[in-house]
Amino acid sequence: MRYCTKCVMPDTKPELTFDAQGVCNACRAHERKAENIDWAQREKEFLEIVKANKKNDGYDVLIPVSGGKDSTYQTVKALEMGLKPLCVCFEPTIPTALGKQNLDNLQDLGVDLILVKKDPKVYKSMVIEGFKILGDNEWPDHLGIFTVPAHFAVKFNIPLLLWGENSQFEYGGPAASQENKYLNRRWLEEFGGLLGYRVEDMIGVDGISKKDLYLYSYPSDEEIEKVGVTGIFLGYYFPWDTRRQTDVSIANGFKVASRHIETTYTNFENFRLSLYDHT
Repeated sequence: MRYCTKCVMPDTKPELTFDAQGVCNACRAHERKAENIDWAQREKEFLEIVKANKKNDGYDVLIPVSGGKDSTYQTVKALEMGLKPLCVCFEPTIPTALGKQNLDNLQDLGVDLILVKKDPKVYKSMVIEGFKILGDNEWPDHLGIFTVPAHFAVKFNIPLLLWGENSQFEYGGPAASQENKYLNRRWLEEFGGLLGYRVEDMIGVDGISKKDLYLYSYPSDEEIEKVGVTGIFLGYYFPWDTRRQTDVSIANGFKVASRHIETTYTNFENFRLSLYDHT
C-alpha cells in the first residue's frame, strides 16, 4: 500500500494516483486551487450564469440537498445571489434525528423543498444486489442523488442545476475530470461512484422492471435538451473550503453532532446516513 507523501491518504482511495514525488492528485489539485486559478474571473462567470437564469416567475435554480453542511451552504449562496431555488432531497437510507433537524432548518431558510421517498421494495433489492456484486450497499443512493434532481429539473422546467464540489478535483480523480465545470450523464456514469455498474444491470433483479427504475435513470437526452438542463459545480466558481463553509452553515442554523462521527475525525460529516443518532 502506498501513501501520499503530503496528506498520507492511501491508494485504496478510488482513482487516487501519485506523481513521481509520491504526491497524490488531490494534493496537486489543491495546489492549483491555491496558486493557479483566477477565482475573480470565475466568480464573474458565475454571476453571468445567475443573471441569465433569473426568471420573472417560477424557480431560478434547482439545488439537490441532503440537509448537510454543503447543501446548506449551497442554498445560502443561492439565496444571497437573489435566486429562487427549488430544493430536492433523495431520502437517505436511515435518516437520523439530527439529519432531519438540519433538513428542516435548510427549508426554514426560505425555500420550497421536495423530499423523495422511494419504493422500499425496489430499493431493498437494489441495496442487496449492490452489496453482493459491488460490495456497496449504498449503490442505489449514489445513483438516486444524481438522477432524481435531474428529473425534477425537467418536470419543473428549471435549466440550472447547482451542485456542490467536483469530488474528482477536491479528493482525487483523473486529470480529464478535475477541471470539469459540468455534472451531466457522462460525469455520473464515469465518476459518480457507480463502480462500473449501470442502472440497466438491475433489471430482472428480484423482478425489478425498467419502469421500477424510472427515478434511478437519468432523463433522456431529448428531455435534457428540451429544457436545457445544465448541472454546474459551485466549487468550480468559488474555492471549496469545507471548514469555512461549515461555519457559514452553522451561522445559518446548521447543527453539528456532539461527538466525532464514525469513519471521520470531525463532527459535521455524514451523520445523516449513520446508524446512530448523533445528538
